[in-house]
Amino acid sequence: MVGTSLRDVEALLWADYTPLFLAPQAGVSESPFRRLCRDFGADVVVTEFVSADGVVKGTVRTRDYLRFDEAERPIGIQIFGSDPSMMAEATRLVTELFDPDFIDINFGCPVKKVVRRNGGSGCLRDLSLVEAIIRAVDGATPLPTSVKIRSGYDEETRDPVTIGRRCQDAGARWITLHPRTRSDMYSGEARWEEIGALVDELEIPVIGNGDIRTGEDVRSMRDATGCHGVMIARGSHGDPWIFAQAQAALAGHRTPSGPNVEERFEVCLRHARNAIAFERDPEQGVVEFRKHLGWYTKGLPEGAQLRKQLFGVKRLEDIETLLATYLERYRATV
Repeated sequence: MVGTSLRDVEALLWADYTPLFLAPQAGVSESPFRRLCRDFGADVVVTEFVSADGVVKGTVRTRDYLRFDEAERPIGIQIFGSDPSMMAEATRLVTELFDPDFIDINFGCPVKKVVRRNGGSGCLRDLSLVEAIIRAVDGATPLPTSVKIRSGYDEETRDPVTIGRRCQDAGARWITLHPRTRSDMYSGEARWEEIGALVDELEIPVIGNGDIRTGEDVRSMRDATGCHGVMIARGSHGDPWIFAQAQAALAGHRTPSGPNVEERFEVCLRHARNAIAFERDPEQGVVEFRKHLGWYTKGLPEGAQLRKQLFGVKRLEDIETLLATYLERYRATV
């Protein structure tokens, strides 16, 4: 982080620097993973998105999603919902109870169960509702309010510049664009040129998101769009070192190679131990971590057989044994 207060994300976005954000990803961006990505070079992290209704009702699971360590700052808490008053109340509670560095509003999630409740990208069908939600959230907290959007609900409503202008006018301090529509889900290619158009049209910072798979992709997005920051989502799965590679690429340095198998497993086990310790129920923690095991072992020789075994583990010791056994066989072949 260059020349800014630890909590001043807005100043960071205006600095002569391109900050890297870890995207808010349900079931992925838990506190242990956020801390790991910060260690590898993520400048700003955002929590898994949580429903305003869950925050207000005070469900234990929702509150668990919002826990974070001071080492994670600067951090934003992302909420979603379609009722401005409920969003405002959730914002007041989040501000008072957790004191994050900013509140982010999710207008981008394309998942059916969220959209069915008119949350996430479902809100993009009604831009007056989008404005009302932003104003309600912004009025309920002294913290900066940011938004994450898609380019539209479908191809007919695709108009990221108009959406962005209305978010800006309603009080958003910066905006993240994933340039696909809700109907696109994750198919096709993200239209980075729409990020550039938003940068040209808005007075607030724009963060680019979408199709970032390597550190070089980060530099390409910055150079192609002029975005003020880059958010990495699926490219971080099993690959937290993408942030170190991106930092090198942005600085014009040679991009470091990825870790070897031993180093990959060391990071995986560090992540696993922290993630399982973070869960109230250790066995449930192991079950929740299985998806990460799949990502960390992707592309390895005979990785499919290893993943089949890992997806059945119930204890941390089982993970440690399976990885150690694989590593012993691997070393014998190289």
